[in-house]
Amino acid sequence: MSEIVERYEKLQLRVYLFRENYYYYPSVCKELSFILRNAYSKVPKILQSILFQDTLAAFQFLPQVQTGYGMEAANLLLQATEVALPKHKRGLAATEFKHAVVAYKRRQKVHKDVEGSAQLPEDVLVHVFSFLDMHSLVAVGLVCRSWCSAANENKLWQSQYDIFFGCCNDDSKSKEQTSELAQKSTSSFNKKDERGLIIIDWREAFKQEYIGTSSWRFASNRGYCGICKSVVWISNMKCSNVHYGTNIANQQINSLSSQQVG
Repeated sequence: MSEIVERYEKLQLRVYLFRENYYYYPSVCKELSFILRNAYSKVPKILQSILFQDTLAAFQFLPQVQTGYGMEAANLLLQATEVALPKHKRGLAATEFKHAVVAYKRRQKVHKDVEGSAQLPEDVLVHVFSFLDMHSLVAVGLVCRSWCSAANENKLWQSQYDIFFGCCNDDSKSKEQTSELAQKSTSSFNKKDERGLIIIDWREAFKQEYIGTSSWRFASNRGYCGICKSVVWISNMKCSNVHYGTNIANQQINSLSSQQVG
């Protein structure tokens, strides 16, 4: 019995609900949803209790999540509770979710009321956003118009493209890759400027490559780290654990879906 509880706790779902400014929140909710639907009725009561408490915690953190992804994931979790939990616990979870939604909407309204206040210059926003990972860059683009404009800056997505699909540490290969993309003049991610020069729309190029890469299509911030030799949380294809004396570029990460983790 303790072995299965220990195995569940190694997933660190409760801990990562609020890590990195709630970056992992949607992924945690999806994993919890999968576990509730497929394992809740089969596990010992002690683990059922832990799962229930983690579910309530997920709903309680919802108002702090600033994007629609959090609400979508919380809805999936609610649907899982309706299928998996007994009547009494199902009612408690539904009540907690309703309270969280009210607080979430109130928080969103306050945010919209102050949206018209002084904004940072776009070049400053672009500089700040350059430190974000891909999922966070997408998330900040949903906050308001000015942030959306900054988050769509072409050079930010060129950097993301290099991280996921390019050779950002090898200038010659990076330039060669850019040249190959530019030569695809019929591609939807290529545009021409007023001088007739081909400009790569790096956001669209990233989107097409990401969708076309089946090994990552269903990934959800989880992967198997060859250094840790375990399932870990990942960000921009890097393990979230600290590896002293190891070159980050040499990390071996294999993406996993929520189903594979569960």
